[in-house]
Amino acid sequence: MIPRIETITERKLVGLCRTMSFAKFELVQLWQAFRPLRKSIENPVNSDAISLAIYQPEHFGHFDPNRSFEKWASVEVSDWENIPDGLEILWLPGGKYAVFQYKGSSTDTSIYQYIFGSWLPQSDFELDQRPHFEVLGSKYRNNDPESEEEIWIPIREKTK
Repeated sequence: MIPRIETITERKLVGLCRTMSFAKFELVQLWQAFRPLRKSIENPVNSDAISLAIYQPEHFGHFDPNRSFEKWASVEVSDWENIPDGLEILWLPGGKYAVFQYKGSSTDTSIYQYIFGSWLPQSDFELDQRPHFEVLGSKYRNNDPESEEEIWIPIREKTK
């Protein structure tokens, strides 16, 4: 699977955040809490949802399933005016991303094993310290093998 390389400008997001780990993965609960609040967001840029993670710099150095990170259920908005009660804002910095078109169940982690175990080490890029995210568009169906989403991995040119 060959990703497209895309450079984006900064984006404004509104959503809910929860600190979790892979050992105590509470993604379902996060999205269950966000879904009813999403309807109150007045200025979404489109109908896509964004599942975003913010990892500490050492997160990928040595995998520890108990290491915590921030996980967001969010949408991109045109501005931060009239943010509904209970929701938070997040500024997504711009930068270069490897974008993988993924088709399959959201519970299948083999795509991430491929990205971090095969594609990234063999590419001309290294991981950059910015948020990782998935764009969940109209073809996204949670846990469905026919589901489609985009996986955005922050990258930069490898240092020589």
